[in-house]
Amino acid sequence: MANGQESMSTSVARFEELKPIDYASFIKNYKPDGTQGYALIGRAGKTSPAIKGDHGFTMAINKVSPGKGAPLHSHPKPEVFVVLSGTCAFFWGDKGENEVVLGPWDTISFPAGTSEGFRNIGDQEANLLVVLSGSEVGKVTFTKQSETAEAASVEA
Repeated sequence: MANGQESMSTSVARFEELKPIDYASFIKNYKPDGTQGYALIGRAGKTSPAIKGDHGFTMAINKVSPGKGAPLHSHPKPEVFVVLSGTCAFFWGDKGENEVVLGPWDTISFPAGTSEGFRNIGDQEANLLVVLSGSEVGKVTFTKQSETAEAASVEA
C-alpha cells in the first residue's frame, strides 16, 4: 500500500480552493442570507466535495456573517456543529424554543429529525465545522417560522 505524499494528494482540501455549496441545486425555495457552506467530504446536492470517496459521513465548513444563520430545519440523520470561531446561538424544538450559546471549540449534536437552527450573535464572522452521518446531506426539511424560512421539503 502506497502512503507517500503523492498518493495522499487527493485527500487534502485547501480552504482557498473549496467550491461554495450550491444550495439551490437541492433545497427548493432556500436562499441562504449571510451563510455559505463549503463541502469537504460527502455530497451536498450537486456540489462535489473537495475530498472524493465514500467516507460514511458528510463534512462541511459554514461561514456565517454577524446576525445571520440558518432557520429551523431538520435532517433524517444526526448533525454535529463545532464552533471554530465566533459566537453562535443554536436553537431547537418545534418553534425553536430551546437555545444554547456556543463559542470556539464548543460542540453540539442534534439527533436525527430534530428541528434545529443557528445564528451568529457576535460582531465577527463565525466559522462552523458541520458533520452529518452518511455520504450525502440528504433530505432537508425547513419549518416555516419567519419570512426568511419558507416551508420547503426537498431531496438531495
